[in-house]
This record gives sequence, structure tokens and C-alpha cells, in this order.
Amino acid sequence: MSASLGFRERRYSAQDGLSLYFRDYGDPDSPHAPALCLTGLTRNSQDFHELALRLARERRVLAPDYRGRGRSARDPDWRNYQPQVYLNDILHLLALANVERVIVIGTSLGGLLAMGLAALQPTALAGVVLNDVGPDIAPDGLSRILAYISQDRPQPDWAAATAFLKTAMPSLSAVDDPARWQRLAEGTFREESDGLLHFDWDVALARPLRLRNRLPDLWPLFRALRNVPTLAFRGAISDVLTLETFERMGRENPGLVRVTVPGVGHAPGLDEPVSQEAMNAFLARL
Repeated sequence: MSASLGFRERRYSAQDGLSLYFRDYGDPDSPHAPALCLTGLTRNSQDFHELALRLARERRVLAPDYRGRGRSARDPDWRNYQPQVYLNDILHLLALANVERVIVIGTSLGGLLAMGLAALQPTALAGVVLNDVGPDIAPDGLSRILAYISQDRPQPDWAAATAFLKTAMPSLSAVDDPARWQRLAEGTFREESDGLLHFDWDVALARPLRLRNRLPDLWPLFRALRNVPTLAFRGAISDVLTLETFERMGRENPGLVRVTVPGVGHAPGLDEPVSQEAMNAFLARL
């Protein structure tokens, strides 16, 4: 239990028995639709802590660590690091938490999983927030991400870890906020028994992605959101969600609320003033 930090730490067993972790914020009996915060490919629930604390003032918030990330167990079979398995884990979590409808806030991979939920179980969605992701992933951005995540890069201390991230994430280097960089580092690395800081994910999770010759057509999944209230953010200098794709998303879904976050790459932290304002207005409708 970490009630003093504003959340309850919980674990559950996936259907294949793997031990998975999630944070549970707010009042489970709140009349407002709960939020489900889904992270990017290698990230974990720490990324959403500040946002979850804000949202927990009026609604429950669930923030899981996918298998192989953060405090969830590493999967002994790397072939399970795929969206279908993640979606099964998420649906299992919702059943365990006795949650029937949620607002999904999904960054990068989390947004793609939100699209998958819209196709698989649309009645479970009260709303969706897509953070810097769309049905088309820019090849350069995907290549950069795969090169970054596939090999552990131990760091001697937190200062070195922060410096490494600023090099590895050049599109975020314009964000001059030491506290944010510290949070990013703490959500990227954890200290191991050798005294070094290692990536807080199983680098084997990149293997299924490397085996793909190309990504599947994700536009049908995006179209499943047409009847779901949806807000989409794009970092103005993102190398993952291009302006062309962002504009097409608006044409495909005229009800989509689109917000560009200036001066930010992949992905906005959702703590920027423009992000907070748009998020508050969107959630007030739900």
C-alpha cells in the first residue's frame, strides 16, 4: 500500500499466471467514469503519476505496468510481447477491478491499444485520449524507438541517466524542466544489484517488432472510435505522428478534438498548459 503517495499498489495474475502490477488512485465508488492510463511501449505507471493525482480528485484512475515493464513480471516467452496479449491483460484488469466503462488515456502504444479496445469491446469505452499516436507510425520515428529500446544501456548515476535521455530523445530536449527530466529518468531506469541503473523493461519486448516486415493497417481500428468521444494530442515536432496523419485523422473522424502541443516531440507529457486545458474541457463532458 502506498496511500501516502496517493495511490494503492495492487497486483493480479494474468490469465497465463504472470504477475502484473497496477496503481489504483481515487475513490472506487466515484460516480464519474474511471480513467485507465496506458503508457508507451517501454514506459510504466510512473509516467502518469502527476496526471493521475489530478484526475483522482473526482474519479478513480487505474495505471498498469504492462508485462515486462516496471513492477510487472518479465515474460519468459518474448512472443507474448504483442498487442493481443496486452489487450487480454487489460480486459482482465478491468474485470478484476469491477470496472465496466472507462476513459482510456493512451500514450503511443497505449493509444493503439485504446483503438484495439474500441474494435474489440466498444461498450467499455466512455472516452479516449490519444497522445501522439495515430494509425500510421512514421518510419523514422519507429526506427529510432526500436534502436533505443532493444539494448540495455547501464548508467552510473541519475545525472548520467538524464544526460543520456536528452541525447536519446532530441525532440524533447527543448523542454527545459529539470524536474520533468528527473521524472522521465526515474520512469526509464531502476537500480539493480550491480549498483548501475538499467532500463526498467525487458529488452526482449522489441523482438516481435523487429520480426515484422511492416505494421498492419490500423485505420480500421481508428475508425472504431467514430462513436466514442475522442481527444487527440500531437507534439508539434513529433517524429512518430506526422502532421499529414494527424490531419487525415480529423477527416476520418469529424468529431475528433485535435490539439497540437507546441515545442514538444514524442510524446507530450500531458502536463503542458495547453494539454491540461484541453484535457479538463474534454473530461468535463464525460
